[in-house]
Amino acid sequence: MENVLGWKLDPDQRMELLQQFPPTYPNVDADHVTLGRAPEDAPLPAPAEAEIVGRADDGEGVEAMVVRLGGTTDRPDGSTFHITWSLAEGREAKESNDVIAARGWTEFELPMPVTVTPARWP
Repeated sequence: MENVLGWKLDPDQRMELLQQFPPTYPNVDADHVTLGRAPEDAPLPAPAEAEIVGRADDGEGVEAMVVRLGGTTDRPDGSTFHITWSLAEGREAKESNDVIAARGWTEFELPMPVTVTPARWP
């Protein structure tokens, strides 16, 4: 069986971030940064310094915040580190990857440091 590995946002900081970056769509995610799928017994990813550096929104129901982890926004699988921020009805978090790849993202003038903790989830 596989799990997802990545980093979870600090719950207290998450609430602050949602106030600073109000979600565009009604279904709020804003929970984690995905590294990728891995076997159940794979080790957790290393702790990492993280910062929100930009935003992507397809204008049709998918909003994501782009994250720089350990100095890069590039995930090992070729996609972009991000936090799915909010979704419209009928949209799924996994669509954030496609939106960022197809439309790119807008860089913030000032990066926002975020506290993330290595984690695994089903």
